[in-house]
Amino acid sequence: MKIWVDADACPNVIKDILFRAAIRTKTQTILVANQLIRIPPSPFIKNMLVGSGFDVADNQIVKSMEAGDLVITADIPLADGVIDKGGIALNPRGELYSKDNIKQRLSIRNFNEAVRSSGVNTGGPAVINKRDLQTFANALDSLLTQQQRLR
Repeated sequence: MKIWVDADACPNVIKDILFRAAIRTKTQTILVANQLIRIPPSPFIKNMLVGSGFDVADNQIVKSMEAGDLVITADIPLADGVIDKGGIALNPRGELYSKDNIKQRLSIRNFNEAVRSSGVNTGGPAVINKRDLQTFANALDSLLTQQQRLR
């Protein structure tokens, strides 16, 4: 399993958790972004630079990932593509997307997008708090532990 990170929008505190986990578990982790992201020196952590533009990084992640890979993203359409390809999608708040919940999340996202495009300010997501960080770290650890058992 590789970890793919939708890195342009990924909070730095989440990247730090990912860096530590990648080094600890020797798991290849690729940060995909349209700008260089600071990464610690490690043979397990790499940047993948893509061009700028709408969904360029998302499309590259889906193209490059394989079934069973883990993708870290808050982007619902990307998570849907990952699941369709047999991957695992986890958001930075520790919510695991699945075949059971992704279509509902996509519908809600599309509805909110339509509301925003009509001029209504719906605000953005809440700031990631300590509970979110702990939930993410626990979910990541659980997924990596399952993967270690399969090796």
